[in-house]
Amino acid sequence: MISVLFPGQGSQSPGMAKVFYDNFDYVKSLFNEVDDLLKKPVSKFVLEGPRDILDLTENTQPAIFLVSFSIFNVLKKETSFNMNSASYFAGHSLGEYSALACAETISFSQTIKLLKKRGYAMQSAVPKGQGGMLVVLGTNVEKINEILEINKNKFTCYIANDNSVGQVVVSGINQDLEKFSSELINNNIKNIKLPVSAPFHCKLMSSATKIMEEEIRNVEFNPPKVDIISNVTSEPVKEVSEIKKLLISQIEKPVRWREIINYMINNNINKFIEIGPGKVLSGLVKRINRKVETIQINELDDLKKI
Repeated sequence: MISVLFPGQGSQSPGMAKVFYDNFDYVKSLFNEVDDLLKKPVSKFVLEGPRDILDLTENTQPAIFLVSFSIFNVLKKETSFNMNSASYFAGHSLGEYSALACAETISFSQTIKLLKKRGYAMQSAVPKGQGGMLVVLGTNVEKINEILEINKNKFTCYIANDNSVGQVVVSGINQDLEKFSSELINNNIKNIKLPVSAPFHCKLMSSATKIMEEEIRNVEFNPPKVDIISNVTSEPVKEVSEIKKLLISQIEKPVRWREIINYMINNNINKFIEIGPGKVLSGLVKRINRKVETIQINELDDLKKI
């Protein structure tokens, strides 16, 4: 059985999807539509860079969605792939919006507008340079929670992503992350500061939650044509009202990616197709279970794998 995965922030790079843009007019139309909707040359940032402009959260989020949605459309039109052959769609953080759009829950244009707001709201929630994220390697969520609890009077950090076995991301204000990093080093636990300028998926995003609550409630959603796995619950969600509620909660809640993949494997998924830039999610899947098959679709030749 098959599941389709959609990547999140961090998978972007200048030139992504250029081969699809060059070969398919309907992909060009999607790129042009985004430029018109956002009143800025997102197409140029995606196809040419510069990297620092593409990496701005308010640009990155619609850009990654644009690429994933474009490739998904190529897959549907140019191969024998049938969306209904997939048991589940799942996306990492903003990738959940890609999953919902590809499952025809939200329209393409509405998704772009939501991600423009989401990217700006999340970037603005904490002053630039004051917050960040740290990836912790080689240990589990339980150990990290233990360290955070023991040191709760010294610093406050939050688990943001439970990505895979031995890879957990923590968010916080930079001075707290530095103290947490020192504590990890004292426990012989490797950690690396991530090149992001905000502490995503934690309570520090509360102002972004308020903005997105209003935005999401005013957008029309349809029931998904494929079951969507929620980042918040790590289980399928079908009711439109619940999808909206969980998308709002997602901004402050940790991404339960390890649990999402385990849920799907436990429900007979043995093949994962990653649609979008990079192959980060395939790597995480393999860390969780090496026996399953992973396929990445982000180049023209990759279509032959389907």
